[in-house]
Amino acid sequence: MFLEALGNDAFVLVAALLLISGVLVAKFSNRLGLPALVLFILVGMLIGSDGLGLIYFDNAGAAQLIGILALVIILFEGGLQTKWSTVRSVAVPSLSLATLGVLLTSAIVGLAAMLVFDITWFEAFLFGAIVGSTDAAAVFAALKERNIKAKMGATLEAESGTNDPMAVFLTLGFIELILAEDMSIFMLIPTFFWQMGIGLGLGFMIGKLASYSINRINLESSGLYPIFSVAFALLTYSVTAFVDGSGFLAVYVAALVIGNSELTYRYSIFQFNEGFAWMAQILMFIILGLLAFPGQLFTPNVMAAGLFLSFVLMFVARPFAVFLSTLGMKYTLKEKTFISWAGLRGAVPIVLATFPVVAGLENSQLFFNVVFFIVLTSALVQGSTISYVAKKLKLTGPKKDTPHHSIELISIGKANAEMVQFKTNEETAIVGRKLHEIPFPKKATISAIVRDETLITPYGETEIQAGDFLYILVSRKEKDALKKLIEKKKWVMEKPKDKGKDKSK
Repeated sequence: MFLEALGNDAFVLVAALLLISGVLVAKFSNRLGLPALVLFILVGMLIGSDGLGLIYFDNAGAAQLIGILALVIILFEGGLQTKWSTVRSVAVPSLSLATLGVLLTSAIVGLAAMLVFDITWFEAFLFGAIVGSTDAAAVFAALKERNIKAKMGATLEAESGTNDPMAVFLTLGFIELILAEDMSIFMLIPTFFWQMGIGLGLGFMIGKLASYSINRINLESSGLYPIFSVAFALLTYSVTAFVDGSGFLAVYVAALVIGNSELTYRYSIFQFNEGFAWMAQILMFIILGLLAFPGQLFTPNVMAAGLFLSFVLMFVARPFAVFLSTLGMKYTLKEKTFISWAGLRGAVPIVLATFPVVAGLENSQLFFNVVFFIVLTSALVQGSTISYVAKKLKLTGPKKDTPHHSIELISIGKANAEMVQFKTNEETAIVGRKLHEIPFPKKATISAIVRDETLITPYGETEIQAGDFLYILVSRKEKDALKKLIEKKKWVMEKPKDKGKDKSK
């Protein structure tokens, strides 16, 4: 191929250009009205052998390995950013969607696959299992920066973070059933409980160990803490997979535990993992794009089968699974409709589609091409209309307010202090008060206030306003006391006064 003739330096150049184009694609994807993952895939297809011919890549095993590593990083970052207080209220419906929902979706799509392909029942349900789960990378990326109501966002993120294990279990289970003729489908039941149980248990334990280790170890460089956290993510997946547990579930649970713990260098760890997750997404989707050959993908047979199965998935299987999985739960018709529509397919189905290829199953290449087409359809149709559908169903919330500023601290770990970032709102008790009136802990100092993207130097007469970003340097020993003070709501402080007034009357 072209790059082979130019040597290794050409690969370095192409890698740099791909990362630059990936960043630019992520920047302008919303303006173009397309999810970033679609554009990443198209970049891979463009430079592949059926495009410009720069890179020839057909190694399904290598793509599978890269996909698994990337998914570990993406799930870990998503779990870190997820607040347990938000997820706790939607834990039951999310788990129902992640298990029963995936099972129902897989069964319905499998039945539809029987109508399209000349395959056995096990092969049909294998196909259904491959596309049965929503994709964490696609969902996390689609919901970021969008003002979807918190309940909806939490449900979708928790579902996508926990339903990959079910899809992986079903995919590997049906591959075993196809290869081993004497194996019974009922033998998968104890395996399911073992994998999920071990995944939950090890994820929780390693998450606790990681949180303790990050806080106790005193590293020479602050840049080592984020790397330390990523090492625990990879450790969680590998150890769990080694004992036949669900590695993906363990990674997400461990990330939830770590992200909701008090951490030293918290913002450095979060920011590093966010950037690393973006790089993993760019690399994974481009590699998957390289693995697809447009000459095989955009044929009449594949496109017809893909369109039919996409229709079944989006308008029959997913809605049926959502409505049945959330039966009796506190979701309105509009909310269930939105959850049905926002069930995006992405990298996970494509990565799972490589398993039959690696196993050498009959019809595996056909399955891969059709699954790829279904993912493109889902991302284009559903991914580009999430905000529109949420607005029409009146399920949008307040605009997400993400600060575009940062304060960097070097070697603060040795000083036994942390910089705490806090955003005030109308309900915050300290809003409307001057700094000298607020009883801050002795070893806490407001270093900066950012208001409407303007840096304000704080002094005693500075009044806190709603929407301010406060940056407070505090001793770790007094961090809990500071959090209690700044997170107090107005009614908490005013309630005793109201009671006193009532008594005087």
